[in-house]
Amino acid sequence: MSDIADASLAYEGVKRIEWADRTMPVLRQIRERFEADKPLAGFRIAACMHVTTETANLIRTLQAGGASVALAASNPLSTQDDTAAALVQEYGVEVFARSGTDREGYYRHIHQALETGPDFVLDDGCDLVNTLHIERTDLLSTVKGGCEETTTGVIRLHQMAREGALRFPMVAVNDTDTKHMFDNRYGTGQSTLDGIIRATNTLLAGKTVVIAGFGYCGRGLAERARGLGSRVVVTEIDPVKALDAALQGFGVLPMAEAAAQGDVFITVTGNRDVIVEEHFAVMKDGAILANSGHFDVEIDVRGLEGLAVETNRGVRPQADEFVLADGRRLVLLAEGRLVNLAAAEGHPAAVMDMSFADQALTCAWLATAHETLAPAVHEVPKEIDTEVARLKLASMSIGIDSLSPEQEEYLHSWRLGS
Repeated sequence: MSDIADASLAYEGVKRIEWADRTMPVLRQIRERFEADKPLAGFRIAACMHVTTETANLIRTLQAGGASVALAASNPLSTQDDTAAALVQEYGVEVFARSGTDREGYYRHIHQALETGPDFVLDDGCDLVNTLHIERTDLLSTVKGGCEETTTGVIRLHQMAREGALRFPMVAVNDTDTKHMFDNRYGTGQSTLDGIIRATNTLLAGKTVVIAGFGYCGRGLAERARGLGSRVVVTEIDPVKALDAALQGFGVLPMAEAAAQGDVFITVTGNRDVIVEEHFAVMKDGAILANSGHFDVEIDVRGLEGLAVETNRGVRPQADEFVLADGRRLVLLAEGRLVNLAAAEGHPAAVMDMSFADQALTCAWLATAHETLAPAVHEVPKEIDTEVARLKLASMSIGIDSLSPEQEEYLHSWRLGS
């Protein structure tokens, strides 16, 4: 039995799912293929993902391929209760997700999804895979493989593989170009600022925006914040990425120095304790703190709570104000969780179209390839990434060149030179 907040919201959910589907032409084409070919017939899939309209269209595609799907939420604050209701009532999916559920409810839902006895798993942060390997080892023998779509999750999987703990093959869908380049750079870049603006109604022009991390997410954020008129400062631990940021014209500072300058702080590192008490101690009055990394560990929320002499919850939707002993006020968005999904709607559907197309095609590939894959972290076959990009270009009516026979020969011969 599913566990959702309100089944009566299904009608609204269907409307929103169909709206998202309008700008997901690649996934729609794949769904049509799957309906004809049934590459996932007879397989059970357990997914731990953000319960959003875009995810709903991925689930519909997997169903079209013949799979039965159980879905748990990967973040309580990103769950759209109307989407969950629509998936259960209109599309026949088992869903275990309620907006705002606590930690106990979150893990209960993961366990409920696993109780369906999956053949394959889809994870968004590695919590489902982690639960399988620690608490539900009785189910490991039937799991044939899975996909992970976040940087944080892939990092955790690589560590499991290095320690010899990973028991089945996992594919790093996150690492495809059509996922991390576009989803992270263009999706996170836009949706994070969208969440901050919705939560605060602040004007970013003229503000100093400090971005912790200059991977694809950080680059996208920096580009868009600059486009809105902000002065952008980047903090990094990687000298190559720091150099890249500097050569693109962004300020680069250690967080200890940037903390005193910033008006808005955004973490996108995938690591913990990026902004801590020593940084809160020197921040400006009214500084805004937001996280767009997967887990709520990048900003030391407990440390902030410990420093506060007064806490004003919900000064605006998804905004809590912490008053420090000297009267300064720091504003934390979305409880330190993913601000783009908690305070906004996450990535635009047109971006998730590519990420979820990668997921769907990789699932179909895994249905047969799992038999030859070792328990390790695997890359998505290049042809899948290329096919998704090709379909996306076609949907945008964009044509590109192709190599002539002479060009092909030149590229593949060491005898030909100038």
